[in-house]
Amino acid sequence: MRDIDEAEARRHRAKMAKRKAVQDAEVAARTAEKGLLIVNTGPGKGKSTAAFGLALRMLGHGRRVGVVQFIKGAWHTGEREALARFGDLVSWHSMGEGFTWETQDLARDIAAAERAWARARMLMDDPDFGLVILDELNIALRYNYLDVADVVAVLSARRDDLHVVVTGRNAKPPLIEAADLVTEMGQVKHHFSAGVKAQKGIEF
Repeated sequence: MRDIDEAEARRHRAKMAKRKAVQDAEVAARTAEKGLLIVNTGPGKGKSTAAFGLALRMLGHGRRVGVVQFIKGAWHTGEREALARFGDLVSWHSMGEGFTWETQDLARDIAAAERAWARARMLMDDPDFGLVILDELNIALRYNYLDVADVVAVLSARRDDLHVVVTGRNAKPPLIEAADLVTEMGQVKHHFSAGVKAQKGIEF
């Protein structure tokens, strides 16, 4: 460790004291509490991963979590297996039938999205849930499997204490406008481009 003289230590303490005063004032000014509509979008990896991180945080506080997957269907993922260990605190529904290039059936994809949305509305209406994750809903909206205006209207009218996370690339502008928090995951580098396949514990 490098040596720190007393003058540098004093300057640092003074600087951090000012910083703390600013931070404390900002925190004190935030008094509202409400359920958030959170959107994780963008081309980078980590959108669903971040949502499941919030699921763990909510579970740590003893609140129930609902998950509806709009595209992914029969995949056996590590996060699903892990969250299953929380028993009735997690209600998981994989309602998709795979990606559009796999099904190649528009009517089938629309029907699957409509079933998933109906299940999502049931979970959101249940006051036992503190968080509902709508995984890859943005994909269903992108391909117009669901009407974005109707979806945004329902999300905006949800009960006051419910947090909802929507994931997937290409979030539509009306959803972004309605959201309280939007994070766009950027892609700087991806191992897939270098020929590395999807791996357990990383992609699923």
